[in-house]
Amino acid sequence: MPSLIEALETRRAEVLGQVERLREQIAVLSQELARAEEQLSRLQITRETVEEVLAAPSSPALGPDGAGGAAGGVAVALVKAEAELDVTVMSPEYRAIIGLFATSGSAMRCKEVCRHLGVGTEPRHVETMRSKLKRLAERGILAEPSPGLFRVDGRELGW
Repeated sequence: MPSLIEALETRRAEVLGQVERLREQIAVLSQELARAEEQLSRLQITRETVEEVLAAPSSPALGPDGAGGAAGGVAVALVKAEAELDVTVMSPEYRAIIGLFATSGSAMRCKEVCRHLGVGTEPRHVETMRSKLKRLAERGILAEPSPGLFRVDGRELGW
């Protein structure tokens, strides 16, 4: 039968091992917590910035005539579309269209948009593009100042 001192020493060694394992787990969890808190802080700052931009009564992205046309205004529209979970506007095809209008700043016809995006200019491609452009116009991201002519316009969205 082991002596009482040997039993205590064995138990002490077990508990000491458990303490070390728990300290290691605490260190790992502390690092994970610090990373998560940093990410949470960045997300909160981003959210506050987006809310501030969306709440602004007017945006410097507007042109002298009050119409949108700068990439900044389009970015605000995209952020708002994402906030509203507008999957259509968030898709890569629509982002390419919006990006084209944001960078060009000029009004274009459907066939011209097709050419710039490398899409075919056959009637089926042009009509598909027309429906996408009309959908963007319905959402207030593009405007159709005359039939078949589209340009960036965010007045409905407040930018």
